[in-house]
Amino acid sequence: MSSSDLGELKKRMDGALEALKREFAGLRTGRAHTSLLDPVSVEAYGAQMPLNQVGTVSVPEPRMLTVQVWDKGMVSKVEKAVREAGLGLNPSNDGNLVRVPIPPLSEERRQELGKVAGRYAEQARVAVRNVRRDGMEALKQQQKDGEISEDEQRRKADEIQKATDSHIKLIDEALAAKETEIMQV
Repeated sequence: MSSSDLGELKKRMDGALEALKREFAGLRTGRAHTSLLDPVSVEAYGAQMPLNQVGTVSVPEPRMLTVQVWDKGMVSKVEKAVREAGLGLNPSNDGNLVRVPIPPLSEERRQELGKVAGRYAEQARVAVRNVRRDGMEALKQQQKDGEISEDEQRRKADEIQKATDSHIKLIDEALAAKETEIMQV
């Protein structure tokens, strides 16, 4: 297991952290954020297109998103796509602009979102631990094959464990920040 292998393991752990951040971005917290509309796709020009390819999404105020549709003929299709995306949003349009008010969250919904965030974080922790397991198994195999000494194996195992611990800590911090965001709106 070379230092480039350790770099590869860290890169895989970073990937788990990035995936968690993407999952968190999609959680609706009652505060407007352009990523809330990322899952929305619109029937446009005979194909399904991501919303950000037919208009500009912006946040003019904390509880409002707007979509400036580039082709005026697409405004009602964009409104319909947002409404039917299963996000619990009720958009309206004035002929040029689609306004998407973000309703406040009930206490029950906040707790539910907190649990969902916790599940996402646990999936990320499991992914990081799986990377650690793969690295440890590779080290044991290398030592068994005589490629590295027992001391070298122990030293590299400690490095992998340190990388794992730091990534788990980052996941826990991201979860705490998301829970705070969900509860304080």
